[in-house]
Amino acid sequence: MRLILLGPPGAGKGTQAQRLVNKHKIVQLSTGDMLRAAVKAATPIGLKAKDIMDRGELVPDDLVVGIVADRIDQPDAKKGFILDGFPRTVPQAEALDRMLKEKGLGLHGVIELKVDDGMLLDRIEKRVKDTVARGEPVRADDNAETLKKRLTAYYAQTAPLAAYYKQKGRLWSLDGMASIEEVARSIDRILEARTAAKVARGAAAQARQPSRPAQAKASPKRTAASKAKPAKKAVKSVTAKRKKAVRRAAPKKRSGRR
Repeated sequence: MRLILLGPPGAGKGTQAQRLVNKHKIVQLSTGDMLRAAVKAATPIGLKAKDIMDRGELVPDDLVVGIVADRIDQPDAKKGFILDGFPRTVPQAEALDRMLKEKGLGLHGVIELKVDDGMLLDRIEKRVKDTVARGEPVRADDNAETLKKRLTAYYAQTAPLAAYYKQKGRLWSLDGMASIEEVARSIDRILEARTAAKVARGAAAQARQPSRPAQAKASPKRTAASKAKPAKKAVKSVTAKRKKAVRRAAPKKRSGRR
């Protein structure tokens, strides 16, 4: 199972991704985590990315795709993965499609959590209050002003991915403002329907194939005998020719009459 979850910050992608990871035993892949791991492991791509990041520049798409490609080749990603934070733009999505095609893989689906911006702001304000009430530190980016900036960036760069994947028939949009349980059930129904459709297509393709009559395999003895027949005929032919030659060479008996 290979999935992408789309939605603005605060839509609940992380919550649903973790639930899918636990349920389907797949991995959640974050580009930030993958970049840091590649740099730490000093892989060829990681070293290139480190040089770029040390200069304060953004890592180009081809390097990010290369890091994703290396990561999904690891054993724990064989059963599937959920991409977190990638792709962020249509060019990145196109590069991802090319990379997966080269590996003989494809996406099973792209699930978009649609939300109301006003309600998102209310949600984050409530989250801040709950965090403070528990006596826990509030994240630096967990405030209304930061959320507004992140929403602006999302709609400018990432939101166009919905149209991109919809055109390819891979997009499913859900109400992200529903409860966590309701969103989870909706995602499960989508994935189950997707799996059922794939099984149905496979059965239909198999049914369209012309049936071939079963051919009985000849037994080894019968095969050997059939192979021996031409040899026996050749021996009989040679023997007959020899007998004929002997009769011709033998002196003819003369009659006693003169």
